[in-house]
Amino acid sequence: MYQTNPPRPPQETMPTMYDLPSELVGESGLPDEFHCIQADLLSETCQPPNYSSEEILLASDLNLYYDPRHTLWYKRPDWYMVLGVPNANQQQDLRLSYVIWQEGIAPFLVVELLSPGTEQEDLGTTLREVNKPPTKWEVYERILRVPYYVVYDRYENNLRAFRLNGTRYEAIPLVEKRFWLEELELGLGLWQGSYQQTNGLWLRWYNTAGWLPTFNEKVEQERQRAEQERQRAEQERQRAEQERQRADKLAEYLRSQGIDPDSLS
Repeated sequence: MYQTNPPRPPQETMPTMYDLPSELVGESGLPDEFHCIQADLLSETCQPPNYSSEEILLASDLNLYYDPRHTLWYKRPDWYMVLGVPNANQQQDLRLSYVIWQEGIAPFLVVELLSPGTEQEDLGTTLREVNKPPTKWEVYERILRVPYYVVYDRYENNLRAFRLNGTRYEAIPLVEKRFWLEELELGLGLWQGSYQQTNGLWLRWYNTAGWLPTFNEKVEQERQRAEQERQRAEQERQRAEQERQRADKLAEYLRSQGIDPDSLS
């Protein structure tokens, strides 16, 4: 784009999500089944009480463009959360990617699900190659300064969590493979159970009362509550019927004794 005098503001000259590719030729294919199911569970159970769903972006495999000096550089976290950005409520407004220089807010938490061959980069043990983009760890820790970074290895059932302390990530001590995020009033941990008809050990959100429910669990809870209410109403109806029958019997007895029960009321 040609230079103007005075120069146009960066918001007008920088590429938008409509200019940046959401997929590149030669990239690996779509996530495997585990990645899709795990991301769904994280999104379904992420229900912080101090944020509405309209001000939280929960993204899975959505390109994250992070460097305005290298506008084609991006990472694609398996799952991440951004606080304080508007969520699209119209299909045409759904994001094609997340562009830091336009959104203005970095992710609050990033989750990477280890796959064979990705462990070294995910855990920051690989070195950046000359004239190549920085590694995931460098982007999350040093460029975007993401407050929380979580890595889950389902092959070893190993959960690791890191909190940004100053300029570096430090490991968070886990208790029973869980840790608490005070800013969200939620915790994240490993849960053994069945989700989307698949048994396993899953990364899931919880609060002080326990594991947060999925959509299907909420439906089942509502069904159980409705059934309990129906049973209570039926019990009340039966009690009222029993009372009516007792009253009818008493009235019949009084009449057999020559007493008008209506005169006693």
